[in-house]
Amino acid sequence: MPIKGKCWSCKMRRVWLLLLPFLFLGAFPSVFSKNVTSRPAAVNVGGVLVFDSTIGRVAKIAIEQAVKDVNSNSSILPGTELVLKMQNTNCSGFFGMIEVLQFMKNDVVAILGPQSSVVAHITGLVASELHVPMLSFAATDPTLSYLEFPYFLRTTQSDLNQMSAVAELVDFYGWKEVTAIYLDDDYGRNAVSALNDKLAERRCKISYKVGIQPGPVERGEIMDILVKVALMESRVIVLHVTPESGFEVFSIARYLAMMGNGYVWIATDWLSSVLDSASPLPSETMNSLQGVLVLRQHTAESDKKRAFASRWNRLTRGSPGLNSYGLYAYDSVWLVAHALEAFFEQGGVLSFSNDSRIKSIESGGLHLEEMSFFDSGPLLLKNILQTNFVGLTGPFHFNSDRCLIHPAYDIINVVGTGVRRIGYWSNYTGLSTLPPEQLYERAPNRSSQQLYSVIWPGETLSKPRGWVFPNNGKQLRIGVPDRASFRQFVSKVRGTDNMFKGFCIDVFAAAVNLLPYAVPYQFVPFGNGHENPSYTDLVNSIATGFFDAAVGDIAITTNRTKIVDFTQPYVASGLVVVAPFRKMNTGAWAFLRPFTPQMWIVTGAFFLAIGIVIWILEHRTNDEFRGSPRQQVMTILWFSFSTLFFAHRENTASTLGRVVLIIWLFVVLIINSSYTASLTSILTVQQLSSPIKGIDSLIKGDEPIGFQVGSFAEHYLTQELKISRSRLKPLGSPDAYAKALRDGPGKGGVAALVDELPYVEMFLSTQCSFRIVGPEFTKSGWGFAFPRDSPLAVDLSTAILALSENGDLQRIHDKWLMQTSCGSDSAEIESDRLHLKSFWGLFLICGIACFVALFIYFLQILHQLCTTPAESVPEGSSSSRSGHLQRFLSLMDEKEDPSKRSKRRKVERALSEDDIAGNPERDNKRQMGIQDEQQSSAPVS
Repeated sequence: MPIKGKCWSCKMRRVWLLLLPFLFLGAFPSVFSKNVTSRPAAVNVGGVLVFDSTIGRVAKIAIEQAVKDVNSNSSILPGTELVLKMQNTNCSGFFGMIEVLQFMKNDVVAILGPQSSVVAHITGLVASELHVPMLSFAATDPTLSYLEFPYFLRTTQSDLNQMSAVAELVDFYGWKEVTAIYLDDDYGRNAVSALNDKLAERRCKISYKVGIQPGPVERGEIMDILVKVALMESRVIVLHVTPESGFEVFSIARYLAMMGNGYVWIATDWLSSVLDSASPLPSETMNSLQGVLVLRQHTAESDKKRAFASRWNRLTRGSPGLNSYGLYAYDSVWLVAHALEAFFEQGGVLSFSNDSRIKSIESGGLHLEEMSFFDSGPLLLKNILQTNFVGLTGPFHFNSDRCLIHPAYDIINVVGTGVRRIGYWSNYTGLSTLPPEQLYERAPNRSSQQLYSVIWPGETLSKPRGWVFPNNGKQLRIGVPDRASFRQFVSKVRGTDNMFKGFCIDVFAAAVNLLPYAVPYQFVPFGNGHENPSYTDLVNSIATGFFDAAVGDIAITTNRTKIVDFTQPYVASGLVVVAPFRKMNTGAWAFLRPFTPQMWIVTGAFFLAIGIVIWILEHRTNDEFRGSPRQQVMTILWFSFSTLFFAHRENTASTLGRVVLIIWLFVVLIINSSYTASLTSILTVQQLSSPIKGIDSLIKGDEPIGFQVGSFAEHYLTQELKISRSRLKPLGSPDAYAKALRDGPGKGGVAALVDELPYVEMFLSTQCSFRIVGPEFTKSGWGFAFPRDSPLAVDLSTAILALSENGDLQRIHDKWLMQTSCGSDSAEIESDRLHLKSFWGLFLICGIACFVALFIYFLQILHQLCTTPAESVPEGSSSSRSGHLQRFLSLMDEKEDPSKRSKRRKVERALSEDDIAGNPERDNKRQMGIQDEQQSSAPVS
């Protein structure tokens, strides 16, 4: 391979000047080496650019200015001059490799560039072999990894970050599919691959992508590409190309009316580089860019950046303008300078050696032996990675992945003769209207993403829908179940191959008619028409791409929603149990049926409890509640149950007893009324009975269960309810339903049937011997199925809601599904009995009233016990404790005279007055009052 460089005569002059060393090294070529002092007078730095390009023109000036600034700054590299050597690659990997090899003859310690990602893939390998750090300020290919190219450093943002911004922008506006037009080389292909990955993370995708060949492209080729794009469904187009082909794409797109309403164009930073460095563009070019969204690498605003921009304008007079790549190129030079300064401070020595492997190769006239590798390359690379400074672009530092920290992009909108910024993107918080520098000081938060309004193509502020139904002649292949039963829902028209009718078909047709665009489609039968097909297989056919959609009586289940999207349900559905029933006769014991056994037990217990409570409260004051033990027990029982009919003859004398009795009578009134109403219904309305009470009784039993062939009931019963598959019996038609239910388990039939509610209602409209037992134990609905993230599913859902609101959905239902039902036997199977849960509140109130009354009553007894003098009993003896108990029981059992209570109250009032006045005779009065009370009372057995 020929190598361009210094002439051979110059090389020979160096040999004559250093004759003896070279004669020695000529005898031992394998140990040839060149060494420079630790602080050399000059350090060579190479540059690999494309001079005649938007980025190259700006980067060349920026690098030259950076080298001047470094050499004029005495605080960095004192006594050492950076010597810049730049080469033009013309975007050729071949010439780029030659120029990198050329640098190795000149003892270059670092290379700025290359500018092209294609060139970087080749030169990166050479730089890694020669241990020369390569700092690229423009190669954005995300596959340029330091693992493959350890000496390659990207001093700009990777397209992986840019495609993350594009994907987040697409997701922000709710679009699900995009079309990608890209340059068909490493730069374009790898970036679009990264875009596809980032879109997939947000459940979006590239629906169509097409590459443009590198280099000059004929206008006709681009027109063919855009015509195909216009026929696609997506109207969101991501353009990742070079300026030459990019402006041609926009020009032809405008000619094809693809820059109008409904279209979205997102251009990567190739366009912002041109807008920044070549503005103003010709009016014809700007007219073809109106409404385009553009990404631009974000660089923080600072005084240093503004000063350099001012100096740039004086230097170039505005042509070319400064773009972000020029800023990164400038900072790359300073990065090398800072790293070299640290390198020399650590005692690093610039040393270059020939590789013995190259010397052993017969290179012919290529002079490969002149190429050397950098001995101290690893140390310089380490210093570059550890360098941390603030440049024109902001903080300049590498993270652990050797990428610049804080990747961010400006999002701009081309409007009129210029651009307007609508927001920012950063990997820290996503989309925002605040500069990323302000957000780095806060905790990361992606929940409040926002952008300013956009003027879209066609000069509209309304966000484009982002897709249209494709105008490429392709019809949707819609799978429709070819049912053998319940053909009112969906059935194939006899004598045709792809014509269907039924309730589901009419709903779909009515919804499609409400869409603001035409939807060409064709129905494709699924199944053989002799038995109901598997609806799970039908849904799976959409996920695999065999069908574009499915229309029919398709239940929306959890497993199905994991692989397809459903529209808004147009029919409410759910699984129910159908079983045979028999008419119940009232019988001799019908009066017991209004209450459940638990209700009977609790009600009886409360009757007895109330009688006991009233007896306790009335025993001392009411003669009707006194007498012999037998009489008192009879009184309690009689009083308790006579309150059921409000016929108790005993009057209550105490206040506490009356309060308890009033509350209890209210409870009795409610219980009595409820019992009467329930018993009336049982005796006058025909009752139905079934041995199956619902799904719970089916699960506990072992009888066979029927289900409809093809429905999801089989999966639900076996997988969710864990019912043995051996108990399940497939049934294919309403006639099979009826026969299996009539035969029952004893004759090879089933005990009950489990099916979806719409089918059951249709079945029961003609079969009057069966009924739904128990409640509906699942809740779901029927919908139309589409592939994941299909925008058509969203629009059809809106149309179905409109059908429901305007009444068309009900009219279609009445047309197909309204049939005469068995009205004479429409009573519920086993009307609900009265349960305890309906009355526990009343019982709770009554129980609390009894407890409070007894508590107050015993407090009164204890108070009277304490104020009554006791017979003298030795302290602490057992007879003392038994005596207190006897006194307590005696006091509860003794008859209390009403006149005595009045006299005691007068005494207590007098004592209270004496206590207040401090009367010394109070003890005598208290004693006299107690004696009078004892004399007036007499024990009663």
